[in-house]
Amino acid sequence: MSTPQSQNGSIVPSVTLTTATAIAVADMVGTGVFTSLGFQVPGIPSGFSLLMLWVVGGIVAMCGALSYAELSAAFPRSGGEYNFLSRVYSRAVGFLAGWVSATVGFAAPVAIAAMAFGDYLRGILPGTPPMLVGLILVWACSLVLSTGMQQSSAFQNIMTGLKILLIVVLVAAGFAVGGGTNISFAPTSADLGYITSAPFAVSLVFVMYAYSGWNAATYISGEIKDPQRNVPRSLIFATLIVMALYVLLNAAFLYTTPVEKLSGQVKVGLIAGTEIFGPSGGKFVGALICLGLISSVSAMMWIGPRVTMVMGEDIPALRYFAQKSASGVPTRALIFQTIMATIMLVTQSFETVVQFIQFSLTLCSFLAVLGVIVLRFTRPDLPRPYRTWGYPVTPIIFLAIMLWMLVFQVKDKPIESLSGLAMMLAGLVVYFYGLSKGRENSAA
Repeated sequence: MSTPQSQNGSIVPSVTLTTATAIAVADMVGTGVFTSLGFQVPGIPSGFSLLMLWVVGGIVAMCGALSYAELSAAFPRSGGEYNFLSRVYSRAVGFLAGWVSATVGFAAPVAIAAMAFGDYLRGILPGTPPMLVGLILVWACSLVLSTGMQQSSAFQNIMTGLKILLIVVLVAAGFAVGGGTNISFAPTSADLGYITSAPFAVSLVFVMYAYSGWNAATYISGEIKDPQRNVPRSLIFATLIVMALYVLLNAAFLYTTPVEKLSGQVKVGLIAGTEIFGPSGGKFVGALICLGLISSVSAMMWIGPRVTMVMGEDIPALRYFAQKSASGVPTRALIFQTIMATIMLVTQSFETVVQFIQFSLTLCSFLAVLGVIVLRFTRPDLPRPYRTWGYPVTPIIFLAIMLWMLVFQVKDKPIESLSGLAMMLAGLVVYFYGLSKGRENSAA
């Protein structure tokens, strides 16, 4: 079934608010929420403070979503930061953000999620080869996404809906059978000290990584119906949904599982699942995580190629990737990202790549939100169908946290951070080469 086209042959936006929200939810909810708590409980021995980690992280993500909402309404085009930074600063700055996204910014997280899927599936079905299963998942999602927008939307909505449903079942079962840990979620006088402590600050970095993906809808703005209304709504709705899921899920873990069993453990979801459902509980949670990773891979495989496609529309040397199929799918860009993810899976290079690009990705988000403030001064008459709620407080909150994270990354991993920045700047070579080729073609 093909995507509807306008009279001039262009693709008519067909992604609904529901699908755009589902993509953002799927992009956020991966393994992070099922693995972080074990490293938080040793330094934060308070149920209230532990839940506040996820509330604060959600508030920061919401501040980013509210800021991106203004940019996406003012500049309703696919591409995410590539689109925003090109409009706010210059095409070259925007290309740097797009360069990271198009090459490894999505391919590396796809590879990580695919390998995690294989690892969790092996826990359910012993003997399953993780790499082979991961490769099958990546290529299967790519095949589904290549069939057309309607099929892709249906697949994404169903997988994300099932993931949310199973998380709700896990939370409900946890509160129904738990209560033996004697943990309290009521605030005490000691909580202010915990919230302002170094362990809370360090843990917040990893919580923010668990929220990454709240901006997913901005990468496909051009395919969303009524983007000036629905992109802002999807950003806000998705962030609210995920914040509620994260807080409730961690509360259920703490309510059912003794802290000493969680402390220092990576797979806290499996441990809590065993406490809730008995010996088979670990497999239930493992299946839940597998389902979540399918929707996460699908979401990233959907939005990543759109950045490459938009860059191909603007840069003559990348025009090859701008071509769409009859059903509106950027097939060449999709195949390119699939190949990149496959290479990372086979070579096991994705973890190293993620360490390199994390600084660059955080920097791009920082510059995008800073652009909201910049445009208020440089282009006060710019039509803004949506204006950031709480401006200027909300963008300032986001910028302060992102700046702190940038400093933390440089201090904690200086070589990786600077190497990632160097890789990002290497994109300038491609950019200026592309411009030169464009001029040569024009002259010819």
